[in-house]
Amino acid sequence: MLRLVSLQLLATVVVGLVAALLGGLAAMISAILGGLCCVVPNAIMAVRLFAGTQRPGGANPATFFIWEFVKIALTLALLFASAKLYHELNWLALLAGFIVALKSYIILLFRHR
Repeated sequence: MLRLVSLQLLATVVVGLVAALLGGLAAMISAILGGLCCVVPNAIMAVRLFAGTQRPGGANPATFFIWEFVKIALTLALLFASAKLYHELNWLALLAGFIVALKSYIILLFRHR
């Protein structure tokens, strides 16, 4: 899970740099906010699930579904907060950052060890 979250963070930075080149500072901040709206909830869920596997009983499926719901709710809350609090929001850059961070796991599928 840590590899996936770190890859999402790296993809967010790359999209932020591309957005800065194409649209300026507001687009860069918007793209990074969009990526962080995906990365932060995934990181919280990964830490929580990892902590749950360290107990003697192992992982609980109910815990997974509860934290998946929390992750979705936190993602929506972060997207809403970004839209309300950042007044120079570039929606295209925000969505690009969010989608690239969300789909960055595909890179791990094609990576051979």
